[in-house]
Parts: sequence; structure tokens; C-alpha cells
Amino acid sequence: MKTKIILFLLALAAAFALFWIFNPAKGTDVETAAPVTAAAVQAVYATGTVQPTLMIPISPKIGARLMTLEVDEGARVEQNQTLAQLEDADIQQSLSELQARYDLAQKDLTRAQKLAKTGALSKESLDTAQANFAAAEAGVERTKAELGYLKLFAPEAGTIIRRDGEIGELITAGTPVFWMTGGTAMRIETEVDEEDIGLVQPQQKVVIQADAFPNQTFEGEVQSITPKGDPVARSYRVRVSLGEDSPLMIGMTAETNIITQVKDAALMIPVGAVKEGEVLKLQDGKAVRQKVTTGIKTPDAIEILDGVAEGEDIVAKYDSTLLEKDHLRPKPKTWEPAKTK
Repeated sequence: MKTKIILFLLALAAAFALFWIFNPAKGTDVETAAPVTAAAVQAVYATGTVQPTLMIPISPKIGARLMTLEVDEGARVEQNQTLAQLEDADIQQSLSELQARYDLAQKDLTRAQKLAKTGALSKESLDTAQANFAAAEAGVERTKAELGYLKLFAPEAGTIIRRDGEIGELITAGTPVFWMTGGTAMRIETEVDEEDIGLVQPQQKVVIQADAFPNQTFEGEVQSITPKGDPVARSYRVRVSLGEDSPLMIGMTAETNIITQVKDAALMIPVGAVKEGEVLKLQDGKAVRQKVTTGIKTPDAIEILDGVAEGEDIVAKYDSTLLEKDHLRPKPKTWEPAKTK
């Protein structure tokens, strides 16, 4: 009888031990995500500024005070139209003096040429008269050119998009008074990180958003990629062309998404599930490493080309410490890739 009681107690103890070892309460819940087949769009994000395709600065070649303004921002101008006049009184006075010297030098040259024909004037004196006339002529032409520099003209037909000068202001040489564009087409200049530039190609579609037009999107196209990057910012300039009917205005900041790849059906898992080309699968209560081949990557999801199948339990957020644990229980996460606008 006593032996039976002892055996019963040993069996009961073993049962408790087994229950403790395999107790479901001892297991660890792990958030998993099942692969989802969905449309996938890979895009390179960058911010930029709306610029005219051709922007021309108009500035004086010599410094002077601004006297008159003939046009303002937004004005449509024709080629050679006068835009502004800078102070020229001093140069006008100089021109009058030089013109008088020119007239005198011309008379002296005419007299010297007549005397030289009769032999009454030496060749040296004739040469001096000719040199004086040439110098006076050059002085007049140079001063006339300087007067021209003090009047600003439109180099071609276009639109004045900015004016920086005010009447009475001293404008230094080379400082733009006006900026004009020669056409209506605009573009966005963006800076793309060097790690993404390899995905960008001319003629790719671009989806554009701007704070000035909330809840609206516009389309553009990659126009060009600068071949030399900025080694400090580690980026490359990408120009995006806009349609002529675009409401975006020069100087606006715009967000661009350059579409680099599109798939109607791709097997996607959360982007955090992949680390250095592998995921963790849950099999028989354990985490198992699985190498994968990836494809399109979006901000929240990544395409799996090989290594994972639909219906498998994939750890939603890669955690290498799970490899050391047993009794892992999947806790399915309801998720789907974010829809691209």
C-alpha cells in the first residue's frame, strides 16, 4: 500500500514537472506578420524649389544710383524694352567735353592733311594730329558705351519675375535689379541623396505636392540629373519638368516622389522584419533564420522575391534575441502596406 502511494506521488510530481516545463503560460508571445500580396510602388523622396526653366539676371555693368523704374514684377516685356535708368549726369557731362575735344581734333586733322599735301607740314606733325583724333574718337565711343550701361534693357521677350532695386538706391556693378524668365515653362530643382540616385533615370514619372495646394497632387517628369554631386551634402541635383498649366509658383517649396518601380502584385512584409537580408520565421515554437531576396522597398513595407511564402509566420520586427528562446507563440499582427497616392 505504501509503495503504491509513493509511486502515485512520484507520478504526480512528474506530471507537475512536465506541466511546468510545457506550461503555455511560460511561452513568449511574438508579434508576427503574414506576407501580403499588394500593389507596390517604389519612390525616391526629395524636396525642391520651383524655378523657371530660364532665369535671366539684369544688372548694370557700372555702379550708379537708380533714377527711374519703367516696369515692375509680373510685367510682360519685349526684347530691347527699357526697364530702368540709372543716374548718368556726370557721364553726360564727360561726353560733352570729349565731344568738344573730338570736334577740335577733327578740325586739326583736316588742316594738317591739307598742309601735308603742300609739303608745309612734316610727317611727324601729321601723325600727331591723326593720333590725337583717334584718341578723341575712342574717348567719345567709350563714354557713349558707358551711358548705355546705365540704361537697363530686356535682353529678350519675357516676364519680370522679381525686382530688387528701389528708386534712389545706389546699385553696385553686377547687382541684379531685375530677374526675368524667357518662357512660361517651370521646373523643380531637387537634391537626391547619393544612396538613392542610382534608382533615378530621366523621363521617370514624379508625383508632386506643395503646402500651398493641400490635398492636391501634380505630375512631373525627371528632366535631367547633374553628373557631379555635392560631396558635402552627399547629394545630386535632379531637375523635374512641370507642365505649362501647373499652378505652382516660382520659389515654392515642393515635395517630390520620383517613381522608380511599380508592380501590380508583390509579396510584401513589414520593412522592419528584414535585417541584413534575412527574416525570422516561427517554426515549432522557435525562431529560425531565413535568407531572403528583396525587391521594391517602400517606407513601411518591402517586397520578398524569394525565401518567404504566403501563410508563414514572420516576426514583424527582427529581434535576434528570439533565437535563444523556446516556446514562442505567434501573435498575428493585422497589417497591410500603406497605399501610395
